[in-house]
Amino acid sequence: MTEENSIFVGGAELPQWLNLKRANRHGLVAGATGTGKTVTLQILCEGLSAQGVPVFVADVKGDLSGLSQPGTSKDFLEKRAATIGIDDYAYEACPVIFWDVFGKQGHPVRSTISEMGPTLLARLLELNDTQEGVLFVAFEVADDQGLMLLDIDDLRAMLTYLGENAAEIRKEYGNVSAASIGAIQRRLLKLQAEEAEQFFGEPALELADFMRTTRDGRGYVNILAADDLILSPGVYGTVLLWLLSELFEELPEVGDPEKPRLVFFFDEAHLLFDDAPKALLERVGQVVRLIRSKGVGVYFVTQNPQDVPDEVLGQLGNRVQHALRAYTPRDAKAVRTAAQTFRQNPELDTETVITELGVGEALTSFLDAKGVPGIVQRTLIRPPSSRLGPVTEAERRGVMNISPVAGQYDKPVDRDSAHEILTRRAEEMARKREEEEAREAEEKEEAARAKREAREARTARSYSMPRTRRRRSSNRQSIGEAAAKSIVRAVSTQVGRALVRGLLGSLSRR
Repeated sequence: MTEENSIFVGGAELPQWLNLKRANRHGLVAGATGTGKTVTLQILCEGLSAQGVPVFVADVKGDLSGLSQPGTSKDFLEKRAATIGIDDYAYEACPVIFWDVFGKQGHPVRSTISEMGPTLLARLLELNDTQEGVLFVAFEVADDQGLMLLDIDDLRAMLTYLGENAAEIRKEYGNVSAASIGAIQRRLLKLQAEEAEQFFGEPALELADFMRTTRDGRGYVNILAADDLILSPGVYGTVLLWLLSELFEELPEVGDPEKPRLVFFFDEAHLLFDDAPKALLERVGQVVRLIRSKGVGVYFVTQNPQDVPDEVLGQLGNRVQHALRAYTPRDAKAVRTAAQTFRQNPELDTETVITELGVGEALTSFLDAKGVPGIVQRTLIRPPSSRLGPVTEAERRGVMNISPVAGQYDKPVDRDSAHEILTRRAEEMARKREEEEAREAEEKEEAARAKREAREARTARSYSMPRTRRRRSSNRQSIGEAAAKSIVRAVSTQVGRALVRGLLGSLSRR
């Protein structure tokens, strides 16, 4: 079955096609667990790849790795193909590149601290407003001083520098409290414990490697291994949002191309929006609204359409809604909301059908060539041509060995950046401080030595005075003694005379 410039999705009263010219108008794949969302995701990736459109998809369960291998004949697949009317159903693999933030199940995906920026990094670290402000100061100071923030060590060094120079920085950039710096440092330790620090560094991902095609014109399916990453939901959501933001920032405007330059599937989309601050939600809304003019289609995959904010949901023109269950009043409200988002079909009770859909069935509505949503149809999703289920470790390694980016990202590079520069500055300051202290100590020792030598010189001079001077000194002492003796003699003479007079007088009176 073929239709020009379209992807066959499934059968209904009318075959359902995703128009490639409108594929960049974004989309939604929703439904409860076990209703067939993963297979729908798989057949969309297959169809886009076959039409020469590169794809990015996060594989949160490992099943999508089967895209790299041809499927095997199974009765239920053959029966589904016959029911839908696929005459040329065959099994084949897609060209695949495996990626992994942790570098275990795919080529490493890295970004630098500077590329991620303070807003996304603050969300990744779960910072409050005050701590986020300190992070902004760190980025601003680094920019002003020409310091590159590439990895976690660079950011740690920058925060330490802020703490040590807080008084000076406060004058120009605002208050930088030790408590906030400490809180950010603790968050970085948590990130390290989750092994997510491997995401930061070089060589950083070149987005052009996500947009490759094979020699025969098929688009590569870029599969991010996310079964470990999803265990840290905040990291998962931030990494995918960073990728989306980078595409938005780097790609040029192309309007509405004949087919997308890339289609980006955001699985477990609720993790992006859960507890996201208002500023971040506004950023996501802006990116989704504007990125389509850069030839990128974004498809959110989630259980419930209510997981996606209204300002984003309203921009998703292509819809695939698998079954929802209405066990609670909240579930019933979600079913009603999902039904109301479709262009109604007078022959379908959409709200009722949503709860009755079987596995592999969905309500579909795709934009037509004029960009108008199609009437909702009950659709049997076509069977995949690639393998249902995950690959083996040996198969994964085989795909990685022949990957067009093999060896390009596998070895990390540690360039001269903020950590190294600030470390050298600190060492230079410490060296200068030691030299200053040594110089001051030497000057004190020199002064003490000069005083000691002067004292010794005076002592030596006192012992080496001429003998005449010593005699004069001795004479001066003798004259003093003589004077004292003279006075004593004089006094003694007067007393003696008085005694004589008294004695003579006494004798005369007799």
